[in-house]
Amino acid sequence: MSDNSWTDRIVGARMTVDQAFSTRIAESEFSNQQWSLIMTATEFEIEHADDPDRARIVANTDSVEQIIPELDNMPTGMGAMGGQGGGQQGGSSSGGLVGSIKGALGLGGSDDGDGDADKLRAAERLTQEYAEELQSHLESDGRWESVRQAAAADA
Repeated sequence: MSDNSWTDRIVGARMTVDQAFSTRIAESEFSNQQWSLIMTATEFEIEHADDPDRARIVANTDSVEQIIPELDNMPTGMGAMGGQGGGQQGGSSSGGLVGSIKGALGLGGSDDGDGDADKLRAAERLTQEYAEELQSHLESDGRWESVRQAAAADA
């Protein structure tokens, strides 16, 4: 982990990517509130910052496992967004589309251990997709090289 100078440089880019990524979150099993908690527990790092050919943004999700149980206390999936679906809390008895999707993803039922592991894997995949989107955005804006160099200097 490093100083925050390179992350301070990308605040605007993060806001842009957040907006663009909102569609991906809407398609995921996480509500916006759950995603916000996941992102709070995620740190972004630039791996191999000193090597322009190998440098890439990665999501460090080491702390995400600690918040996974808290996700169960929040509204889930599409039912939690904008009041659609009656604000379902995501219980397996709720049925409907959300219940079907959760069941297919192994998120329904009472096997919390497996459900938590599935949620953790889904959160890790989604945060890494976000990291890749963020790097792609920085590259297309011509800012990646300066951000990479700042991260290398912080290391």
